[in-house]
Amino acid sequence: MIENQNIKLKTPRNVEPTFQADDTDVEYSLRPRTLAEYIGQNKAKENLRVFISAAKARGESLDHVLLYGPPGLGKTTLAGIIANEMGTNIKITSGPAIEKAGDLAALLTNLQDGDVLFIDEIHRLSRQVEEVLYPAMEDSALDIMIGKGPSAQSIRVDLPHFTLVGATTRAGQLTGPLRDRFGVILRLELYDEAELKEIIMRSSVILAIPTTNEGAAEMSHRSRGTPRIANRLLKRVRDFAEVLGNGTITKDLADIALGRLEIDHLGLDSLDRRFLTMLIKGYAGGPVGLETLASAIGEESVTLEDVCEPFLMQLGFVARTNRGRTATRLAYEHLGIEQTGQLSLE
Repeated sequence: MIENQNIKLKTPRNVEPTFQADDTDVEYSLRPRTLAEYIGQNKAKENLRVFISAAKARGESLDHVLLYGPPGLGKTTLAGIIANEMGTNIKITSGPAIEKAGDLAALLTNLQDGDVLFIDEIHRLSRQVEEVLYPAMEDSALDIMIGKGPSAQSIRVDLPHFTLVGATTRAGQLTGPLRDRFGVILRLELYDEAELKEIIMRSSVILAIPTTNEGAAEMSHRSRGTPRIANRLLKRVRDFAEVLGNGTITKDLADIALGRLEIDHLGLDSLDRRFLTMLIKGYAGGPVGLETLASAIGEESVTLEDVCEPFLMQLGFVARTNRGRTATRLAYEHLGIEQTGQLSLE
């Protein structure tokens, strides 16, 4: 007999910016290959164009690049563009996948001159792996220890010149020595609605999804400033357009589809509204601790902290205080709940 162990399964959210299995077939086909095709992030893009042009003119590898910012903004895409613009190959891995120093050594020794090594979630590298990475980044060399105890020897192996592109959503968790070894540090910002609309229109052409300007604008308005979410919503609204309409995504059809998906006009979904409703009705607007809130609505605290809170704070609906989370006047107004008493934060 199998016992019930109360295993909680995580339900994918359409407005969650992290990569999901359903994104695989679409994301790769929609990724731009050059800086000219890349939409948005103009400040980072223009600086990167200068660095790439200068490196190519000198016949050198591009300096190591650190990309940081919220998930779903195009860090992996930019890494591929860097390799394409430099005319080199790219090898992709992630911090959690490099468990031992030997794993990293195998990756580095298989690189060719000028290649790009992309490490996603680089803040999750272990300390032992980082120690191997330091001389590789600075001197294009690999220090290998042979033997143990008093007879141990250190052998230095020369590596080809390469470009490390690291991506992280938590730049604050990078160690100082690792961060200081990146010559180019670029922050990716959330997109505005005009840029997201342009991305949706481009994706609709590639995927052969007839979309009106008004329909694209409606989806961009609810995409939480994230291209990954915008492309995901395009796929979901397409399903409604094909079944409920004539296949063309219009403003009215997008509004119906997103309403059925419980995504409101600001991009909040059911989990966001449960978060705010519990905070306001269950705890009188706060302050209340995150763990308490998570238990009350049956979600993991890390989900609320990493996925819900950043967007709600950006909208000005939630504030963090020393005593916990507090709902603002804007949150009351959005949910249509009458404000009673005096709020400590506007």
